[in-house]
Amino acid sequence: MSEFAFELALCAHLESGDGPVSGDGIVARQLGASVADPGGRILDVVYVEPGPAFDDRAAITSDAIPDAAIESTVGPGRWRYWKSAFDCHPDRARRATDRALEVGFFESRPRNGREYVRQVARYPDWYGRLVGIENKPDLGRPGDLEAQLRTDVSLALVDEIVLATESYVTRAHLNRIPEEVGVWRVHRDDSGDDGAATALEIEVVREPTPLTVDDPGIEPLASHPARTEVAVVDADEKARKRRRIAERAYGKGWRTYGLPDCVQCDPDDSSGATLPWCAWAGRIVDAGSECGPSCPGYDPATTPEADLEAERDRRTPWVAEPSGKQRRQSGLDRFG
Repeated sequence: MSEFAFELALCAHLESGDGPVSGDGIVARQLGASVADPGGRILDVVYVEPGPAFDDRAAITSDAIPDAAIESTVGPGRWRYWKSAFDCHPDRARRATDRALEVGFFESRPRNGREYVRQVARYPDWYGRLVGIENKPDLGRPGDLEAQLRTDVSLALVDEIVLATESYVTRAHLNRIPEEVGVWRVHRDDSGDDGAATALEIEVVREPTPLTVDDPGIEPLASHPARTEVAVVDADEKARKRRRIAERAYGKGWRTYGLPDCVQCDPDDSSGATLPWCAWAGRIVDAGSECGPSCPGYDPATTPEADLEAERDRRTPWVAEPSGKQRRQSGLDRFG
């Protein structure tokens, strides 16, 4: 199974609640997880556990709320002149304001030729544990796995880090990765009559050790023959990044793929999720890179109808059309 197919099948399984985490949280994939070196570390999958005010967050907007808007002094009480509410470059403040208005976190009104804003609701304490999952279906091709996992442990940005693989896990494998990293072995069954079944079972080989997310972390930056450059990331920076990860996960989810415009595409899946299954290839495919006239099995057809947003709304605690969306639209109508 390709890493892409493995990732989608694992996300669908975790979302169902049949895996080592409950299905009550938010599952997302391909999220940035570094601080000093933005883009230096991407987590394959992140599971966000609901916090005490999850329902309050879900009622505001289905989109990610910009971090600068959350950190601003704009509140749900009195109206604030947008520019004076931010401690950052005016261009960034303007972008954050526009986006917060667009997603429904801010509302605005004009006064004396200026735009004033306020929050539609106070930003809630909505998320709990963050679990990062590194997918490596074939441990025979580890790539930078060891360095990636050591970064995750030393930075301690997520509460737990797990390695998910299809390979048989030996003691040698376990000895090569930090002992704090949990290990899941994923077993799958593709033996359905139509070939489309992707039933999974997760065997917990090693439980993850909780990481010290409230303490400063060490982020490796560059390795040299005799030394490694690192950055010390303080606890406040980590807390802000954790919030950004949670927000990005909430807005993005894991259904960021397209379905092939091919007669061979059969998106029905035994997991209950709509996955890009190709009957000709007998597996999940990446429509963006694998499908098209260059594929011997390609037979042009209308892309299958599938509302992935409605599916996410139906299967998860994420809310596609929260009450906050109506307030957002009304506000934009007044000042658009």
